[in-house]
Amino acid sequence: MQGKDVQKELKRLSQAASNVDPALAKRLNEINRWIKDLKPGALTAKRVVMSFLLELIADATLLLALKTEFSTHDQQAALLQLPPSQQHWYGKLFPRWLEENDPKFYVWRQKLMAGEFNQADEQIIQAIGKAVDQQDGEFWHRYIADLSMATDLIVSHRRQQPLCTQITTLSDEYSQKKYADWKTTLQTWRIEKGLFASYNPGVPNYIHQLATLMLQTSDTLESGVYQKDS
Repeated sequence: MQGKDVQKELKRLSQAASNVDPALAKRLNEINRWIKDLKPGALTAKRVVMSFLLELIADATLLLALKTEFSTHDQQAALLQLPPSQQHWYGKLFPRWLEENDPKFYVWRQKLMAGEFNQADEQIIQAIGKAVDQQDGEFWHRYIADLSMATDLIVSHRRQQPLCTQITTLSDEYSQKKYADWKTTLQTWRIEKGLFASYNPGVPNYIHQLATLMLQTSDTLESGVYQKDS
């Protein structure tokens, strides 16, 4: 999808949502205003911005389909057909982001537009997600969860309730403030449990180890606990 197609689709979805989901329509209008001065070619050239917009379009499309094609009762049944991490996103966190104030929204969208998003982290998160899959777990990654909710990956394994995780290369000694900010963010968004994992990229097989830690913690961590590990 090119920049001009993305702009048209955002407008179409906003109009479709206006009578079905006003909160979704409002967010889509905000995004439209954010990109309206960009020429389609310039928008296409901004890879990370385009990736975010395509994710948003996919999420908005699914949410609208749930609300227009199913009764309120059947919406929940339809959500249960998705993997647990996606159930958590579409059933709770994404609607919550649409309906509530996001104090980080203005800041991170400006960083996305300026090309200040950390690409190295993105590659590592993708590698961890692949390792989670290889160990019979499942995950979901979204820019909104990452940038607004301090969640790199939503992971689940044997339990229905997924785990929101964040990774950092800061050692335990230097990550106290980042951990405290992360915990506050999760509690603000009413995320039930989380894992904050510090890692050393110089350690052999660290990707596999992080994936294993996430899956084990997903199985064992109780609600209301925000675990720090390294």
